[in-house]
Amino acid sequence: MDSQVWLITGASSGFGRSVAEAALVEGFTVVAAVRRPDALGELAEKASVVELDVTDLDAMPGVVDQVLAEHGRIDVLVNNAGRGHLGAAEETTDDELRQLMDLHFFGPTALTRLVLPSMRDRRSGAIVQMSSMGGRTTFPGVGAYSASKYALEGWSEALAAELQPFGIKVLIVEPGAFRTGFNTAGAIGTSTPIDAYDNQLGPLRNRFAEADGQQPGDPAKAAAAIISALAQPNPPLHLPLGPDAVESIRTNLANQQAELDAWIELSNSTNVDP
Repeated sequence: MDSQVWLITGASSGFGRSVAEAALVEGFTVVAAVRRPDALGELAEKASVVELDVTDLDAMPGVVDQVLAEHGRIDVLVNNAGRGHLGAAEETTDDELRQLMDLHFFGPTALTRLVLPSMRDRRSGAIVQMSSMGGRTTFPGVGAYSASKYALEGWSEALAAELQPFGIKVLIVEPGAFRTGFNTAGAIGTSTPIDAYDNQLGPLRNRFAEADGQQPGDPAKAAAAIISALAQPNPPLHLPLGPDAVESIRTNLANQQAELDAWIELSNSTNVDP
């Protein structure tokens, strides 16, 4: 176990930093991939550091080659880099939506493809996709954010089945509200408001700002849960973290089941007549 090499994006703060610190405690080698190496602080003294913006697809092959050259392997890739965004569907611009997809979908999928050949050669490894409970359920004002996480989860579910014969694990992590700095000013994007949505989304924008530092989730415990799950012979594909995530996802699944049952006759009525 102590020979594992973990490549973690967005490792300077939030879940990325907590996972990096927990992995170091376990004796693993941590490669912290960050946009600003100077933001790592004392973590830079314990981890290897590579500069990487996960939306810069051209830079990725060189970074992966560098890590493999220096460490010989990548056992665990943690696709963590990300940020929040608030805005009604009508308020969210094409550029804002594309930026979220670049950060939460195209970047992680590209980096995953680059590390897979060496994992397949060894027939071992793990891909950790840091999603959100917003990747399984959504609500007004976070549609663009959820869309990017839904995309990552759909891609990752297929990926898990494809990689099973090679002994490579996929873990989709779905946290609820944690004290990660996710809600801090400047860390979350906000679309230009349209007055028609103020009654619906105004309170949401205020709640996000007020909740900073008050969230129930402990990032250190989340990191420990991720390491614990990966250590199991058969880890889950989906790992919700926090009672709020569990309850939200459970409710969404129940609502989907109820809707499916309510409309099943119409749904089943579309085959060609004998």
